[in-house]
Amino acid sequence: MKTKSINFSKFSSIMIGDTLEVALLEDCQTLPNNYYLIGSCNNILMGTKPPALVKLDKKYDYIKIENSTLKIGGATPSGKIASFCKKHNIANFEFVSHLPGTLGGLVFMNAGLKEFEIFNNLISISTYDGIKQKDNIKYGYRFTDIQSPIIEATFELTYGFNEEKVDIFKKMRSNQPSTPSAGSCFKNPKDDYAGRLIEEVGLKGVMQGDMCFSQEHANFLVNNGNGTFEDAIFLIQEAQKRVYDKFRIWLECEITVLDVRYMGDNSPLLNPHRK
Repeated sequence: MKTKSINFSKFSSIMIGDTLEVALLEDCQTLPNNYYLIGSCNNILMGTKPPALVKLDKKYDYIKIENSTLKIGGATPSGKIASFCKKHNIANFEFVSHLPGTLGGLVFMNAGLKEFEIFNNLISISTYDGIKQKDNIKYGYRFTDIQSPIIEATFELTYGFNEEKVDIFKKMRSNQPSTPSAGSCFKNPKDDYAGRLIEEVGLKGVMQGDMCFSQEHANFLVNNGNGTFEDAIFLIQEAQKRVYDKFRIWLECEITVLDVRYMGDNSPLLNPHRK
């Protein structure tokens, strides 16, 4: 299997991580055991003890109109999707330009802005296990039960690109920091906001090394220069602990922590009783 050397302190959006060898998945009939599939690493915090990594080969970076549907390869960047839809007057993907990542990652986490989600117009996905129809996938707010690499997704094709929606989505993102981050750190709890809770426990703007929860938006964990994985984990756990102690709400990570010590059902980032 081919590999690619990736410096995650430059490749990941939060700019944390070592230089690692990543396997390239060319033949999606098989997936190596115990490998974690990554995309463009816009919601990833890379640890110092990462699992074995694999990413889709560039051959899965494509967009095509076929049989009155839109088919997009799993390795296709969101910016390319947005540009294609604008050029071809395709509706319902205006929000994608404000969601960094690749198609596979967007579908895997049902990415979106408020009620506008990638699953809204999804028909099916193709994985190395076969084709799965939308009705056979469990999904919700920033969640799916997809277990296999997404090679391709098929969407309903509707014409009428709406420039006004682009402006609306841009305003939605206007309060988000430009400082390197992995996007929203925590999912919003039911009927509440993670950013509000982090402010309430006094962590907005508090520095740990070069890391902090942003002064612009408290739910963004940002790297102000030379942030480390250890500093990021400290702040994540401190926010979970303080919010749980004060409100009895466990903040669930929206970013993915790729370190074998913090993965799986027994992770202290998932279980409020393991601090």
